[in-house]
Amino acid sequence: MAFTIRLLLFSSMFLLPVSVLAQTNGSIAVGASLTATAEGNSSSSWLSPSGDFAFGFWPLGNNDLFLLSIWYAKIPDRTVVWYANGDNEAAVAPKGSTVNLTANSGLVLKSPQGEELWKSETSVGVVANGVMNDTGNFVLQDSNSKSLWETFNNHTDTMLPGQTFERSGKLLSRQSETNYSKGRFQLLFQEDGNLVISTINLPTQFPNEPYYATHTTNGTVAGSEGKELVFNVSGYLYVLSENGGKSNVAVGDAVSARDNYIRATLNFDGIFAQYYYPKNSTGNVSWNLLWSEPDDICRSQPETSGVGICGYNSICTLKEDKRPTCECPTGFSLLDPNYPYGGCKPDFIQGCEEDELSGTKDLYDVEVLTNVDWPISDYIELKPFTAEKCNESCFQDCLCAVATFSSETCLKKKLPLSNGRVDMSLNSKAFIKVRKDNSTLQFPPMPNPDDKKTKKKSSNTLIRVESIILAASIFVSFMFCAAACLGFFFVFRKKHVRSVENILDSNLHSFSYQELQEATNGFTEELGRGAFGVVYKGTIQIGSGVQVAVKKLNGVIQDGEKEFKTELRVIGKTHHKNLVCLVGYCDEGQHRLLVYEFLSKGTLASFLFADTKPSWTQRIEIACGVAKGLLYLHEECSTQVIHCDIKPQNILLDDYYTARISDFGLAKLLMINQSKTHTAIRGTKGYVAPEWFSNMPITAKVDVYSFGVVLLEIIYCRRSVDADNSREERAILTDWVYDCYRGGMLDAVLVLDNEVQALDDRMKPEKLVMIGIWCIQDDPSLRPTMRKVVQMLEGVVEVHVPPCPSSHTTRTG
Repeated sequence: MAFTIRLLLFSSMFLLPVSVLAQTNGSIAVGASLTATAEGNSSSSWLSPSGDFAFGFWPLGNNDLFLLSIWYAKIPDRTVVWYANGDNEAAVAPKGSTVNLTANSGLVLKSPQGEELWKSETSVGVVANGVMNDTGNFVLQDSNSKSLWETFNNHTDTMLPGQTFERSGKLLSRQSETNYSKGRFQLLFQEDGNLVISTINLPTQFPNEPYYATHTTNGTVAGSEGKELVFNVSGYLYVLSENGGKSNVAVGDAVSARDNYIRATLNFDGIFAQYYYPKNSTGNVSWNLLWSEPDDICRSQPETSGVGICGYNSICTLKEDKRPTCECPTGFSLLDPNYPYGGCKPDFIQGCEEDELSGTKDLYDVEVLTNVDWPISDYIELKPFTAEKCNESCFQDCLCAVATFSSETCLKKKLPLSNGRVDMSLNSKAFIKVRKDNSTLQFPPMPNPDDKKTKKKSSNTLIRVESIILAASIFVSFMFCAAACLGFFFVFRKKHVRSVENILDSNLHSFSYQELQEATNGFTEELGRGAFGVVYKGTIQIGSGVQVAVKKLNGVIQDGEKEFKTELRVIGKTHHKNLVCLVGYCDEGQHRLLVYEFLSKGTLASFLFADTKPSWTQRIEIACGVAKGLLYLHEECSTQVIHCDIKPQNILLDDYYTARISDFGLAKLLMINQSKTHTAIRGTKGYVAPEWFSNMPITAKVDVYSFGVVLLEIIYCRRSVDADNSREERAILTDWVYDCYRGGMLDAVLVLDNEVQALDDRMKPEKLVMIGIWCIQDDPSLRPTMRKVVQMLEGVVEVHVPPCPSSHTTRTG
């Protein structure tokens, strides 16, 4: 008898922790409750009729914290398929917490102290009972068996067969395999019918550009946009369109749902995958992968958004199972040692001031990696170049953290490094600067209180000696400094040597006037001219010939060397993909010149107002680029920069037709009367905000006004002021556009192409016109900030109907 009892106890150790309360039909009556207690690895649960699924408290690592969740109850790998969320955070409960099924509030989770941690938020009807179904869906029903709330409609990170998504439905990844807090990835079924996966910028829900999409938006066939995401009981996952068509999320054979457990999960590392597990398996069996998307997540991440799959300063590598792994480069370590996907931090301080204070130029070693890139951290491109010169250029640049070289092209990058990945197709080298001596991060040890007691007596003796030595040292130092200062005064006065404080940061090159005269062949090839001066094309020798644009400034403040260099420091430290990069300068006598990178596609004006009109998509991308560049100047660089002269002539296009703002930061360099309008204001006729003509303070909103005019020019492909127009009411673009908008005649006057019909709602012409009208409001307080403009262009913020920009019938200036 005793042997039998011991045998039963021993066998019970291998029972799966599914229940202390089990139901034959899966139904739970109102008033029932579960308590988060653990005996060994067991916890209370409610079972589905077949016993396949359990609803209850899942122990997290130890027996002190529990997760209210649903899991597979019959397999050793008890995978969680749903968990309670509070404001998108996992509802973790301490030991002794209870969940009660109530008539008015449904499921209510409370701590041992009675504090409400989570509830199911049933707002309509009275709950009669709960049902744990064999599909893995927990449903709250009324007396007529109508569903009031169910877990299938409150998604976490997993879909099960029989579950569907309507538009706006989404999955949110967890932070790690064992941490159920909100992660960085989101699968969203958009309002346009497109199923996308993207990273999100925590702690908000703001998504970056998707790295995976089904492209099930409205195409050439009417009704082809996605209506519903369906995971049917046969194991197929597809997007059902409005016209009944089906688009499989992944191509491949399905497995039998009768013989296998099946799930589709957005994993913590951003991979969306479908798995199956044989129901009647024995032995060491695990989940099998059926398919996963995207195929290569390291390289699928868009190069224009977000921090990447692995966080800043990290490198993403794809493993054999197509799951990413993240590593820190040499000289960097994880921000969180327990979270390899959270990004890396440098183990040393790198900066211009820190390097200057080190007192030596031999500060860094180089770590060479092959086929590794951080594609959106570039701030300067050097071409044609060699690998040796690329490495050396980065070493001499205090802002450069990494330089990559491929096909005679050197790209210098600054911290933080974004979207790091291994890409075998690059055929490139990455030169990473690693500080030899990380003493800049070392701090003196904290004093030991015991040492103070033992050394107190000897310290009293030493104080008297040290006082005498200190007094003598101060006297000698004073005499030496006085002599040195006197000597430096005469030497500097004689040789006119400039102090180191007046020298610009090392990333800007100082040219002599003769060098630039030779580089431009005597200033012969003119690229353009405007309010600030004349621009010439040239070629300078920095390692090898590099094409540049040299601007000879007119009307620069005289006798203002300090102010000139102060402003150049601001311009030189601005680095953004939508700003023209300043390469160097000349400050010699009366000559003030700026050297910019040369952009081959010229100005937006020449591109926009040509006989052949750009495509609608090109125009919208340019408008978004200008807006993002202004947002950076206004809010994101160290010193706010108000451009004061935004117009198509000051927006350049690179080889890929990316908009790049030029002449930013020059307003403070010019004399007060230097402007195109020949008044005491800055700017150009047709783009000048009304407050320039009054005594109102000038803020960044003047750039918003000018951007609004440029946006309307981009939309209509015509200049803001057309004095030659035969119809007077059309001469001023802003007035004419508002009249057309008010009269519902926008479509009749737009320059569009066929592709506009396939665009999503946020890029429709009418919405962009509304944004432009908001920007050109006469009252600066009514104009949005550039941040809000960007959000409206990206479709994040709703665009409301704008008021009339002006109380006057016509505008002047």
